[in-house]
Amino acid sequence: MASMLTMPNGDRQGEGSNERFASTLDSSKQTLQQQSLLSDRVYVIIRRSITTGELAPGQRVVESEVARRLSVSQAPVRDATKRLVHEGLLTYVPRRGNFVAEVSQEDERQAREVRIPLEELAAKLAARRATEEDFAHLEELVAELRAAGEREDIAAFRDLDMAFHFGVCQASHNAFLVRLWSVMEPSMRALRAVADPLFEGDWAAMADEHGRLLELLRAGDTRKAASAFGRHAARLAPFKDRPGSDA
Repeated sequence: MASMLTMPNGDRQGEGSNERFASTLDSSKQTLQQQSLLSDRVYVIIRRSITTGELAPGQRVVESEVARRLSVSQAPVRDATKRLVHEGLLTYVPRRGNFVAEVSQEDERQAREVRIPLEELAAKLAARRATEEDFAHLEELVAELRAAGEREDIAAFRDLDMAFHFGVCQASHNAFLVRLWSVMEPSMRALRAVADPLFEGDWAAMADEHGRLLELLRAGDTRKAASAFGRHAARLAPFKDRPGSDA
């Protein structure tokens, strides 16, 4: 039987990843049957395998094999892969199938050109407009981010990182800014997951950095908050005692 995961050129590579992903599918079968929306659960399984690095850039995800291992029809698997293609985590190649997205340095550069001013504006507005409810929500996310780092849950860590920055956009109380972030977020998730799948940075330091960014918002200093968030988005040190960021 052909492997469910192959490289686009057809070479047999990444056998270790294939076996780990197959094991993930087998172990998820029982839980999957308990879900009301199978496509949502299939989506979570495949997405987590990408964000944890279990599936490497360029590897093929074969819908029929995923469906067989999970003991479901191909319909929910197809729905899940379409969703992942929309988010940028998978790339669909006509007549060949779905492959884990590959990201170039140019892709990352262009994304940062847009993200940096967006983060600066969100921070500036949030520092001026955020409510106590907004701050409570962001504090909860920072606490959960620290917890995810301690248990080394890379998928949860990435989700919470994105949730924090989306929360800052919401705290700006500017509906257009929230919409812009929502449009960009899938691509940013894909860039981070594919470019740095295992997150080689210091997890605790990154969680602490988010806590300090939140403190700047609470202080209400719009200039400092905008500058720090911009540097954070640029993967530069937003604080003088920190050498760099892995945002």
